[in-house]
Amino acid sequence: MCSNRYIHICLQKDQLLVKVNKLTSTKTQLPYSYYSLPFCKPNTIVDSAENLGEVLRGDRIENSPYVFEMREPKMCQIVCKVPIDDKQAKELKEKIEDEYRVNMILDNLPLVVPIARQDRDAVVYQGGYHVGVKGQYAGSKDEKVFIHNHLTFLVKYHKDETTELSRIVGFEVKPFSINHQFEGQWNDKNTRLITCDPHASKLVTNSDTPQEVEAGKEIIFTYDVGFEESDVKWASRWDTYLLMTDDQIHWFSIVNSLMIVLFLSGMVAMIMLRTLYRDISRYNQLETEEEAQEETGWKLVHGDVFRPPANSDLLCVCVGTGVQFFGMLLVTMIFAVLGFLSPSNRGGLMTAMLLTWVLMGLFAGYASSRFYKMFKGSEWKSITLRTAFLFPGIAFGIFFILNALIWGEKSSGAVPFTTMFALVLLWFGISVPLVFVGSYLGFKQPAIEAPVKTNKIPRQVPEQAWYMNPAFTVLIGGILPFGAVFIELFFILTSIWLHQFYYIFGFLFLVFIILIITCAEITIVLCYFQLCSEDYNWWWRSYLTSGSSAIYLFLYAGFYFFTKLQITKLVSGILYFGYMLLASFAFFVLTGAIGFCACFWFTRLIYSSVKID
Repeated sequence: MCSNRYIHICLQKDQLLVKVNKLTSTKTQLPYSYYSLPFCKPNTIVDSAENLGEVLRGDRIENSPYVFEMREPKMCQIVCKVPIDDKQAKELKEKIEDEYRVNMILDNLPLVVPIARQDRDAVVYQGGYHVGVKGQYAGSKDEKVFIHNHLTFLVKYHKDETTELSRIVGFEVKPFSINHQFEGQWNDKNTRLITCDPHASKLVTNSDTPQEVEAGKEIIFTYDVGFEESDVKWASRWDTYLLMTDDQIHWFSIVNSLMIVLFLSGMVAMIMLRTLYRDISRYNQLETEEEAQEETGWKLVHGDVFRPPANSDLLCVCVGTGVQFFGMLLVTMIFAVLGFLSPSNRGGLMTAMLLTWVLMGLFAGYASSRFYKMFKGSEWKSITLRTAFLFPGIAFGIFFILNALIWGEKSSGAVPFTTMFALVLLWFGISVPLVFVGSYLGFKQPAIEAPVKTNKIPRQVPEQAWYMNPAFTVLIGGILPFGAVFIELFFILTSIWLHQFYYIFGFLFLVFIILIITCAEITIVLCYFQLCSEDYNWWWRSYLTSGSSAIYLFLYAGFYFFTKLQITKLVSGILYFGYMLLASFAFFVLTGAIGFCACFWFTRLIYSSVKID
């Protein structure tokens, strides 16, 4: 037998066990177990071991009655006959109307349906086959629902040149709907079908006499399996799945986006360097006290620029959480770029992100306590608790509500209690202690000293021009970081909500680097203009400037929902916007922390570069 998840070499006549996964629909986004519908069942249903990421994705991998023999074609194999009652007929009709697809797995390869493209001589692949279709009988206007009850499988294999060993490199299917008829009495799998008989050279090649879904009727499930030798090597067998989309547009869009952002970043950097160099040179050349008093600009607010802001504790927590996100994404993407998170490892990416997030609690605690001590805070345990519980608490609350909605729909996407307990254990057992360790280490360090002294009496901020209004600059500041990622965001959303594979982690990593540079530069530029206007309240504004890109992300998610998705159910819409709200909140925390840290470095740099009397 060569059907094990980790054994891929097969001899002729070796058993191939097909596994079934969840039923999925892009219209509802609610996965269901394969056996929630009246399909043929094996004698004993066995669940495959699933990792944390697979469970969170809603994967439910089970055995099936479909058993092949390697390189042994079979025709018109009867699986079973299922009588349909009113409830089952209703469920089938609902799933077919919602365009649910059946997902199967053979040797860890997902089942695909080849579809010929009309506009070019090429074949594209759709993941899984539809449970059924809606249609009309010839000469009738009444719409009926038909089930795909005959499957024509094609297993592609790569044969070793020197031995009889083979490796599976492809798993395809063509589904058909046929109203099977048989001779005499029904005798399980030994019954001879009239509509599908290889001895009479009568095979299923179309759905001209389809099987209607109707209560009180019986459905006979059958299949063919063929084998085809392929030149595709085992190491390249996933290329078919990863090239499901038109990647040419993807590559050009990414490169175009990167070029624009790099050009803007270069210009911003050049302007900043030239302007700052001139300012610092001029300030350091001022000799007389009169000249110094007449000078205007960012040097004038040196006595207030490092004054602790309002709600400094919350700012420390937000920065610490942002550092945690930054570390998680950086480490996960490095592993993905190196090929450790292949799409063949289902749930691997989500599992890696969760574990990395938990471990990065150390850096979250360290960063928040360092800034907290700089702001003259003394209750480090208080700031630690808030860092450990603020974002994870909000995220877990939203996740719990959404999970309750999924559970109410009886979907397999609902996270079981045991998995929920495992998540809480990761949070309280590993993340919280690591945040405490990081905070303890950070608070033991000497406080970060400001390069200039802070005046006891705050300086009055002069009236600002309309274009320096905080709300205006914050909203303007978020456009460029969002512009750096929105092309890639389209493909990420497509992979999540339209169930396609995402694999260009190299480009994603480049976009992540560009996002960091863009967040840093736009925040520094706007902070510089703000200080030149003698407004020293830069702490929160630097965080919000780049963080506001999350607003545009959520607005784009809304645009994507109404233009690309066909979701009609209220629960599915709530799920979409709930998860996208959570993603936008995470993006806000991440980009805000990047902008804040860049601005903090910038202000320390420029005020330590000038002579202050």
